[in-house]
Amino acid sequence: MPPRQSPSRRAWQRFKRNRLGIWSLWIFSIMLVLSLFAEAISNDKPLIVRYQGAFYFPVAVSYSEKTFGGDFDSQADYLDPFIREQLTQAGNWAVYAPNPYGSRTINYFAKDPNPSGPSRDNLLGTDDRGRDLLAQLIYGFRLSVLFALALTVTGTFIGIVSGAIQGFFAGKIDLALQRFIEVWDSMPELYLLIIFSAVFAPSVALLLVLLSLFGWIGLSQYVRAEFLRNRQMEYVKAARALGVGNGRIMWRHILPNSMTPVITFLPFRMSGAILALTSLDFLGLGVPPGTPSLGELLSQGKNNIDAWWISISTFAVLAITLLLLTFMGDALRDALDPRKADA
Repeated sequence: MPPRQSPSRRAWQRFKRNRLGIWSLWIFSIMLVLSLFAEAISNDKPLIVRYQGAFYFPVAVSYSEKTFGGDFDSQADYLDPFIREQLTQAGNWAVYAPNPYGSRTINYFAKDPNPSGPSRDNLLGTDDRGRDLLAQLIYGFRLSVLFALALTVTGTFIGIVSGAIQGFFAGKIDLALQRFIEVWDSMPELYLLIIFSAVFAPSVALLLVLLSLFGWIGLSQYVRAEFLRNRQMEYVKAARALGVGNGRIMWRHILPNSMTPVITFLPFRMSGAILALTSLDFLGLGVPPGTPSLGELLSQGKNNIDAWWISISTFAVLAITLLLLTFMGDALRDALDPRKADA
């Protein structure tokens, strides 16, 4: 008789049987890992240079134009035909990233006016500022996913703590916190974002803090319901009879048995966070100007209808990302469904 598997192991086996979910997880993970190494994939600075017998690492260290035979003390522009020629003379060589453009690189030596369509130099074209669209999408995807992860972790932590306190202690504490949540949830989030964006300088950290103030409410209600149900179970009564403290009962006994809705909603919460950041950037209320952003690219697509490559490329990246997260969430929900435990 084979050994009995743990519930988490059985849930993982059910998740792997969902082909759409497991493939979505693999594709999303590969996209995320590649974006984390965006500087090695898309960068206007060479990864390594050998010039006149010495080695240089422009991707990590800034060098002046004089270092490579130029006339100025300003930072070397590695798209400049003169610098390119210097680095290809006899004995000299440079290793460039597969896409030789960074997130803020403006190619002043481009042959076509901006925004320009897909070409040999810019595979997906350029935006209306002359920045390479492929680089913008790579860096914008990384920013969106990392922001969504940070917002999901922050909102999940606050939601778990709030819901656990409400559900475990119940009574007046639960009543008081419920009234506070009702008042807090009724506040106009968009208006507050507009006010704060006018008062403070826009930044990713500020946006994360503001969205975290409201992103925990929905999850806390699910955690509260799970704690209200589990606090009446026999194992909790037995722990209390043995003199176990409230904190230990909450975090060691009840919380592990209340994590199903938390885990199930994680991919959907990430989707919501990505959409929130994209929407705010589209409205001009998100990240600082110049930061690679999917929302800003969508806004450029709206303002430049003829530049179809901007809208289509950005929409494709956003749609694929959200679809992958949705498929992962559906597979995770099925894997944790107790009605499918024996499936």
